[in-house]
Amino acid sequence: MSSYKHISIQRHLADLEKLADLREGELSTAESQNTDLHVTDERKPCPLCPEEKFKACYSHKLHRHLQNLHWKVSVEFEGYRMCICHLSCRPVKPNLVGDQTLSKMGAHYHCIICSATIVRRTDMIGHINRHVNKGETESRFITVVKESATDVQVLPNYSTPQKTDSYFNPKMKLNRQLIFCALAVLAGERKPIECLDAFGATGIMGLQWAKHLRNSVKVTINDCNENSVTMIKENCHLNKMKVKLNTREEDNDETVGNGEENSDTIEVTKMDANVVMHLRSFDFIHLDPFGTSVNYLDSAFRNVRNLGIVSLTSTDISSLYAKAQHVALRHYGCNIVRTEYYKELAARTVIAAVTRAATRCNKGIEVLLAVALEHFVLVVVRVLRGPTPADDSAKKVRYLIHCQWCEERVFQKEGNMMEENPYQQLPCDCHGSMPGKTAVLLGPLWSGALFNTGFLRRMLLEAVQYGLDEAQPLLKTLVCEAECTTLKHPSTHSPGDENKQEECGVYIRTPNTSAESYLVHGKRKSEEVLRGAAKRQRAEHSAEHPPFYYNIHRHSIKGMNMPKLNKFLYYLSEDGYRVSRTHFDPMGVRTNAPLAQFKTVLMKYSTPTYVGAQAEGPVHFPGEIQVGGECYENPSSPSSGCRIWLEQQHL
Repeated sequence: MSSYKHISIQRHLADLEKLADLREGELSTAESQNTDLHVTDERKPCPLCPEEKFKACYSHKLHRHLQNLHWKVSVEFEGYRMCICHLSCRPVKPNLVGDQTLSKMGAHYHCIICSATIVRRTDMIGHINRHVNKGETESRFITVVKESATDVQVLPNYSTPQKTDSYFNPKMKLNRQLIFCALAVLAGERKPIECLDAFGATGIMGLQWAKHLRNSVKVTINDCNENSVTMIKENCHLNKMKVKLNTREEDNDETVGNGEENSDTIEVTKMDANVVMHLRSFDFIHLDPFGTSVNYLDSAFRNVRNLGIVSLTSTDISSLYAKAQHVALRHYGCNIVRTEYYKELAARTVIAAVTRAATRCNKGIEVLLAVALEHFVLVVVRVLRGPTPADDSAKKVRYLIHCQWCEERVFQKEGNMMEENPYQQLPCDCHGSMPGKTAVLLGPLWSGALFNTGFLRRMLLEAVQYGLDEAQPLLKTLVCEAECTTLKHPSTHSPGDENKQEECGVYIRTPNTSAESYLVHGKRKSEEVLRGAAKRQRAEHSAEHPPFYYNIHRHSIKGMNMPKLNKFLYYLSEDGYRVSRTHFDPMGVRTNAPLAQFKTVLMKYSTPTYVGAQAEGPVHFPGEIQVGGECYENPSSPSSGCRIWLEQQHL
């Protein structure tokens, strides 16, 4: 059971009556010291009700009140009674009726095992039974989870963020490995670097940084919850790490452990995330709040150092994946709809919000990595200080024109002048052949590249070096997607041979990519060299990364067997287009081919269902005659017009 018990949890009714003798401000002291006070005949307030609900009265009336309203409806567990509490421990919705409705909504129970508050008595009984079935009734910190050679203690209900102070999600292991690889790459460029885990919870991520990277990083783990800070300190001691405490209320730092601060020391702070990022500068900042990260972007970009990295994990997938479009408009200022490429749309929505926050601080960004999976959207960007990178980044935030009939899409052209017919920018002719309005305007979205090939290759090398098995397959897919190639196994022995050269043991970035490593003999390149590299990169528009992807199932033809995905990629590349698979969709194809050509190749190598056993090849429709190797439509055939019918089935 929990070492801390709320005042509503008592063994006897007389214990509740003794609490009524305490004056205001003494309740918490008596609760922690278990002091007993003498009962007097004065008017006494109820210890579990606010004054506006139950006024102070004499002992006999208070006894009836405690017995009838609190004790009779309590939940019993191992000799303790969890009485109903009417104090303002639980946030309630604003009422429109009056104080009576407010007090009724505020009634709740406190769990004796964890820190949860439950409204209904039946739900409280079920909550306790679940703890018993899981064997979570022995201790507050009963579960020890091991991940990447790091042990952490977690609460019994660690997987439920609404019911616990320290949330730990085992499904986010891949997310933590990707962030670790990004930090390891940055640590290879310059050391030591100061990194911040702004929302520590159990401290698992910061502990992994400090345990594996050692002298290369100075780790700071922050959380505004006191219980989480206590758990972080316990987990640091569990992993034999020293703790350096630094809170806003304390002027002096307190080091827990023996000796001076060294590589095994982790700084733990108890502040609001915005406050700690305003007060200090960092080279690496990771934001992983419960939900959206937009409330912390301005603070993150305010003091992050030049060429530093900001990574953020967004778990508000209901809004980002266009299931709650009004929430996406409220949080990100972006209008989105559900499309076949909704995951990439979510990543570009987050990057657009990051770009606006960075440009407000006179900084630009370079997107290193953007991943959107089932549970989260991860974005990793590098910060480029100065007005010129800020202007270049701001120009890449544009609107998207999306056709709702054929799913064709194109970014709106740059410029302030309005076009007479915006539909002309779309490659399709749905507006002329279909009635009504056929397209919607989405955005503003990030229109630049989502990946940095050289950075991803170095992340893959770090994943191999540290044995991160779950991250390696995804990073291989991301490297192929960044290069827009169909290679299944990119080389990992020499990451970025075409982009880097080695000089005196320090990697130097060549001009065909932007700010990957700007160190020469241990010193940073001058700003003139940075601007020159950026100008040369802007000139290379011919090899621009193809935006978005097409789902091969979405555009398949009814009644036809489409080719295998790998064969289709080969057919499309044979026509001279850049193609690759994408991590956003297992059946997605990222290509610079227009949708019309995509459908043409798909139709060419599809076979009718009734002859699916024959080899894949060009399609011969019923009602066609072949003369000299050419197919012509037979007007007298009842199947004439089959091609037109089949082409329209996917709409």
